[in-house]
Amino acid sequence: MCAGKPTGAETTDCDGNRPAGPPETVVSANRAALCSTLPGLTVDTVTDRYRTLLLLRHAKSDYPTGVADHERPLAPRGKREAGLAGDWLRANAPAIDAVLCSTATRTRETLARTRVEAPVDYLDRLYDATPGAVIEEINRVGPDVETLLVIGHEPTMSALALGLAAAEDSNNTAAERISTKFPTSAIAVLRTGEPWDQLTLSGAALVGFHVPR
Repeated sequence: MCAGKPTGAETTDCDGNRPAGPPETVVSANRAALCSTLPGLTVDTVTDRYRTLLLLRHAKSDYPTGVADHERPLAPRGKREAGLAGDWLRANAPAIDAVLCSTATRTRETLARTRVEAPVDYLDRLYDATPGAVIEEINRVGPDVETLLVIGHEPTMSALALGLAAAEDSNNTAAERISTKFPTSAIAVLRTGEPWDQLTLSGAALVGFHVPR
């Protein structure tokens, strides 16, 4: 188990060190790109003063006969859109330091298709989880993690995004879109000034929402 990284049932791709990220000039460019693609963001919104939380719903899944819900794989469309989600994250979000992922097959396959390279905890608890349970897992994340990706399911992802978002600081357009629908492969972007172990409901700002298509 890696010190200072999320704890969970299964950990991979972890050597005890923070993964190498892009040069600072690239990170700055990515922040500017995020601001240009998500209405309501400014460069000051995504800075080193804040931690970034990315909530990704799994991509479109298939429904094979006789396959239990937990084991359902991605559909062909889902495989394509998970790749698009990964492309968007690399182009627009800060470098991801750690991932919390449900153990369901469709969430695992979504992560694989994004080609995100960061230490991963696969957690049974994130399958059919309540928003409170997800927050408890986020609270376990170490202080060296600046950008965290959580891959899960509906209706948890939308409830979590809206529950964490402090209304006065959040992007109302993004909140309205999430209230209407949090589609497969969609990504909610939140930022918080709180350490992970102190994050609670209304402890973050919803700064954007993107649906890769």
